Amino acid sequence: MDRRTVLKALGLAALARQAAAASPTTMKGVEELQKSWKTFLPAGASVPSPSEPVKLSKDEWKKKLPSESFHVMREEGTERAGTSPLNDEKRPGVFACAGCGLPLFTSEMKFESGTGWPSFFTTIPGVFEMKKDHYLIYPRTEYHCVRCGGHHGHLFDDGPPPTGQRYCNNGVALRFIPKDGAKA
Repeated sequence: MDRRTVLKALGLAALARQAAAASPTTMKGVEELQKSWKTFLPAGASVPSPSEPVKLSKDEWKKKLPSESFHVMREEGTERAGTSPLNDEKRPGVFACAGCGLPLFTSEMKFESGTGWPSFFTTIPGVFEMKKDHYLIYPRTEYHCVRCGGHHGHLFDDGPPPTGQRYCNNGVALRFIPKDGAKA
């Protein structure tokens, strides 16, 4: 059963409709969005390359990251649902890795999933490595920043059309970079 069906069964049809309406209606729209992500950056912003790896020791990461970000990104933890201010972020811009600054998602890739974590239906191509985790009863797909190895969240197959995917991201693993002139 997909997430929209579950939401409807729970009487949350409004969330189900919102999730379904939150993304482009075709895969071509997703592909165009993936190609145009740099237009969401502020003018003159420098963009780290995924091919420039960031390798730091555990102690260096502890100094660089706030404690909750360190727990999520370096120890594969999870922040409490509903605690990230990025859940409500609606301005145009880019969501970058909190560890290394690599752009990961644009604001147009974001949708309201009702889960309590920032959720995205696609990514900027080539920014994540995937692996299976077996911490719960069933295996899940976990994703990590390709540049610094930071854990971001899990990928589920219950997102809105056309991808049907939900990148469920910990807010403390992200940094939002508003586009020039973007207002709250």
